[in-house]
Amino acid sequence: MPNKKSAVKELKKAVKRNAANKKVSDKLKNLVKINLKQIKANDKKIKEDYTKTIKAIDKATKKGVIKKNTASRKKSRLMKKINALK
Repeated sequence: MPNKKSAVKELKKAVKRNAANKKVSDKLKNLVKINLKQIKANDKKIKEDYTKTIKAIDKATKKGVIKKNTASRKKSRLMKKINALK
């Protein structure tokens, strides 16, 4: 437990930020999982959901939840799998 007043405040801020980042990353993981399931099932609706996933990845990158190269890698791997369906 923090001793100083400023340390208590920083702890509260860290907890809040952690919760917000977790929410974003959980949503991102969920969307990627859905896309992978659709790829396995050879679903035709994959293109629409892929755009939602890309948007979520870009937002997470902008917020600093994931790094730029990680975002690029995730997008690239998903697109590679989608293009392999054709």
